[in-house]
Amino acid sequence: MPINDQIKVPELMVIGPNGEQMGLKKIEDALTLASYAGLDLVLMNAGSTPAVAKVMDYNKYKYERQKKQKDAQKKQRETNKELKEYRLSVTIDIHDFETRKKNAASYLEKGHKVKGFIRFKGRQMAHPELGRDVLNKFAEALSEYADVDTAPKMEGKNMYIILAPKKDK
Repeated sequence: MPINDQIKVPELMVIGPNGEQMGLKKIEDALTLASYAGLDLVLMNAGSTPAVAKVMDYNKYKYERQKKQKDAQKKQRETNKELKEYRLSVTIDIHDFETRKKNAASYLEKGHKVKGFIRFKGRQMAHPELGRDVLNKFAEALSEYADVDTAPKMEGKNMYIILAPKKDK
């Protein structure tokens, strides 16, 4: 936004620091008014006739606008929850399974979705039911934190299940 000497409009509608309209003024008069108040003259709308400028503390305005932008981004991140992937295997050990279960539970508590998947290798492709059993066991172990969003589904050499956090009732 153009401020003070950067404004190239000969006449503009001036709005005071408290929101009061000060009327149509020449650029020199408006700049004198702003400097007398110890504030900046900021061009708010150059496209209108006449152009609109406001007398305000520009740095404070910029800071508040940045703060609002950050808050908006934060709210947007909260609404767009992430999907965390956990890779399991048909021959997964108990300890590895428990570790993944614990990590997935903490992630589900934060409100994110979890995707457990198994990549079948070689002869494992002949027994997809073993992978389905592991994924169902994973879902069952996390049943107090999550509901099954997508049942175990085969996609190429991978089988996956998606768990969504339980809704608070």
